[in-house]
Amino acid sequence: MSNPILQFGTSRFLQAHADLFVSEALDAGRALGSITVVQTTTNPESRARIEALRAHGRYPVRIRGLRHEAVVDATVDCHAVSEALDANSEWPLVLERFVRNARVVISNTSDSGYVLFDEDTPALLEPGAPPPRGFAAKLVVLLHARFRAGGEPLTVLPCELVSNNGDTLRTLVAGIARVWAIDPAFLSYIEERCVWVNSLVDRIVSEPIRPIGAIAEPYALWAIERRPGMVLPCEHEAMVVTNDLSHYERLKLLLLNLGHTYLAERWQTDRRPADENTLHAMRDPAVRADLESLWRDEVLPVFDALGKASAARDYLDEVRERFENPFLDHRLADIARNHDEKKRRRFQPVIDLARELGLKIEQPRLHAALRVAMPM
Repeated sequence: MSNPILQFGTSRFLQAHADLFVSEALDAGRALGSITVVQTTTNPESRARIEALRAHGRYPVRIRGLRHEAVVDATVDCHAVSEALDANSEWPLVLERFVRNARVVISNTSDSGYVLFDEDTPALLEPGAPPPRGFAAKLVVLLHARFRAGGEPLTVLPCELVSNNGDTLRTLVAGIARVWAIDPAFLSYIEERCVWVNSLVDRIVSEPIRPIGAIAEPYALWAIERRPGMVLPCEHEAMVVTNDLSHYERLKLLLLNLGHTYLAERWQTDRRPADENTLHAMRDPAVRADLESLWRDEVLPVFDALGKASAARDYLDEVRERFENPFLDHRLADIARNHDEKKRRRFQPVIDLARELGLKIEQPRLHAALRVAMPM
């Protein structure tokens, strides 16, 4: 097995995003190669996905929704994953694959993947040691084994929804190596020779298909910050390599995420039906008009001042279609989880940017929403 792409995480998101991109790119002769997927947790659902990948090799991704005003409902056969491993029971094999074959590492381990654990110690560097608990510590052990074997540096491409995810993960991995007092040459290997890439992923993957597979919306984006020497897993129309990743992050946060959270704010304050979803809200004339006014009067002027007027309006057209997806039950009750924190992260930056840019706009809806705290 010589798969050049090593992926940590078995989520349905990766199945319908990076893995699907690689599958389609393989068909077009534009992929680096196939994928080895590694389970990093003890989650029984993850284990079931690993077993299903081993048994079937292929899985369906059903794409359902609106795209450029047309209804899309198609199933794609994904065949990019040719090996599936469990880090907990097959750590020596994971080490071998990482040291001998990997050229690109992809991860989507959720926020918990960046947690550090006290039980992860330098003893785990010894031959025959079990795998570390934390993902960053796993990378230290794997990179150290590759470094000791004289392996070439590789590209690490995190997909976690963490700001500057590549830089953040590099800092965590290098920090563990420093605490473990590993050879300074290894630190140089981590920080200067391996390529850690910031990226932004964007696709709603609404449901699993069991035992393996997923249902996803038509829209997909993988925005990747250009880094010297980086190796990409494939070329795909949904992948954008950019010198301005913050532009894509701002579009997603201040138009899509902000819109979701504003609909959740209306759902909560107006005591709307418990099962209301984004489609229901967009079909309510009063709620739709209020959201459109928010975008038009309180958010788009910021993008205009940044010189991004056209890009913002094009993206907003995509957002409207995504909110009106007739196949997606994206409930506002789910969006409203951690609502106060989401409001701070998604509303306050628009207000701050407007002030920094000297805009004379009042932004009454954003200010009012930030004054309302979620009832306990």
